[in-house]
Amino acid sequence: MPAPGQRIQVGGRPRWVTVRRFASEKAKGINVKPLNPFLISGQEVLPLVEGGKGVAVSNGLSAGAWAAAGGVGTFSGVNADSYDENGNVIRQIYRGKTRVERHEELVAYGIRGGIAQARIAHDTAGGHGRVHMNVMWEMGGAERVLQGVLDGARGLIHGITCGAGMPYRLAEIAARFRVHYYPIVSSARAFSALWKRSYRKYADWLGGVVYEDPWLAGGHNGLSNTEDPRAPQDPYPRVAALRKSMREAGSPEVPIVMAGGVWYLREWSDWIDNPELGPIAFQFGTRPLLTQESPIPDAWKQRLLRLAKGDVLLHRFSPTGFYSSAVRNVFLRELEERSERQVPYAREPDETHNAALAVGQRGRQVFVPESALEKVRSWMAAGHTEALRTPDDTLIYVTPEKARKILNDQVECMGCLSACAFSNWSQSESGSTGRRADPRSFCIQKTLQSIAHDGDIENNLMFAGHNASRFATDPFFANGRIPTVRELVERITTGD
Repeated sequence: MPAPGQRIQVGGRPRWVTVRRFASEKAKGINVKPLNPFLISGQEVLPLVEGGKGVAVSNGLSAGAWAAAGGVGTFSGVNADSYDENGNVIRQIYRGKTRVERHEELVAYGIRGGIAQARIAHDTAGGHGRVHMNVMWEMGGAERVLQGVLDGARGLIHGITCGAGMPYRLAEIAARFRVHYYPIVSSARAFSALWKRSYRKYADWLGGVVYEDPWLAGGHNGLSNTEDPRAPQDPYPRVAALRKSMREAGSPEVPIVMAGGVWYLREWSDWIDNPELGPIAFQFGTRPLLTQESPIPDAWKQRLLRLAKGDVLLHRFSPTGFYSSAVRNVFLRELEERSERQVPYAREPDETHNAALAVGQRGRQVFVPESALEKVRSWMAAGHTEALRTPDDTLIYVTPEKARKILNDQVECMGCLSACAFSNWSQSESGSTGRRADPRSFCIQKTLQSIAHDGDIENNLMFAGHNASRFATDPFFANGRIPTVRELVERITTGD
C-alpha cells in the first residue's frame, strides 16, 4: 500500500497524484487511511465517481473533466443534449401529432445526444480516468437509447450505471458491447433479484454495484413500500448486508459505490480498506454541480450556495411513482398545495359521500363527505374553481389557468417514461397505463429541460441531494467560489 506523501501513477497515461491522509486526521481522533486508486472498468483510477444527473445536468464536459482528474466521470444518457453545426444546443421540440410519433422523436434525440456527450467526454478526458454513462431504466425507450449510444460511440464509454427500476437486461446489453455495468440499488434484496435472474450469467462484465442511499440521494430514490421516508437508516449495515449478499451469491469482489449523502471523505474513513465492506468507491452527485464545468445555469449555482437545512424535500410527486428529492421551491410548493386541495368523491351517494357537489362546466353531480364542503367552497372562493379527477377517486382544485396547463401538458406527452402516471402513457402495446391521468403530478421532461436550459429555478423541478445545504458552510465554496472539477477532486482527496 502506498504511504502518505508517496506519488503514484494513475491510469494508462502518465499522471501522478499524491496519496494523502485526510485533513481531519488530528480532529476527532479518527484513524484515517489513505485514499488509494484501484481497478474500475478496466483501469486503475481514484475511487471517486461523478454522479450521473439527467437531462443535461452532468454532460460530456463535466464527465470528461472528472475523468481527466483521475476519477470516474459520468455523463447522463437521459435526454442528453446534441448540437448543431455551430455548436449550439438543439432544443428538443416535438412535432409528431401522436404520442407514439413524439416518442420516436424522443428516442432519436436521446441517441444523438448520448453519442455527442460520449465524444465530448472522451476528448476532454484525454485518456485519463474512466468515462461512464448513466441511464434511467424507467426512461422511455431506455433499451433502444442505450444500445444506440453504445453502438454509435464504440470505445468511448467504459461503463454503464443504471437505476430507477430493475434493469434485468442491462447486463446482457453491456456484455454485448463489452462495457462494464453498474446497477444502482438501495438494498441487498434488489441486487439478489438482479443477480439470480440475469447478472450471474454476465458476471465478467459486472464492474461494481452502486448503493444509493434512498433517504439522502438527490433525484429519484429507491425507497420501498416497507421503508419509512421519515426514518432514515444508517447506510453502513445496509451496505455490509449488500456485500454479504454479493459474496454469498458468488459475485466477483467488485467495488460497491457509496452514493447519496457523501460530502467529506473524512466522515467515511472507517469504510476505507474495511474487509467487511470490501472495495468501496464514493460517488458525488451534488458537489460537482457547483463547478466551472457544470452546465447548470448560474442562477441554479447561486441558489445552491444559499440553501439551508430542510430546503430539500423527499417527495412522491414524480410521474415515475418513485420518491425523489428536490429543492422546495415555488414549483414543489405548488405541487404540495395542489394535493392539499383534495377531497374524495363518489358517483353515487353512500354513508361517507353524502353531500352533492357540481363539478365541471356541465355541472355534473358527484358526492363528497359533507365535512369537505366548507373546504371546497373556500378553495373556490380563492380562485381554485376547477376540479380535476385523480385515479384515486379524489378531486383536486386548481385555478383555470393551472388546469389548462395540466391538461395541455398531458395532451403533449412525448413518452419520456416507460410508464407515466401524469399522462397515463405507457410504451407497452396498449399505449396506456390503464389508469386515469394524474393531475397531482407533472410533465417531468418539460420541467427538467426548462430548468437546465432556461434558468428558471423557482418554477421548475430542481433535483438536489439532502446534503446540498452544506454548500453554505463548506469553506471550499466560501465567498461564492466556484472551483474547477480538478480543484474539487483534489480537495476531496484531502478528506474535505
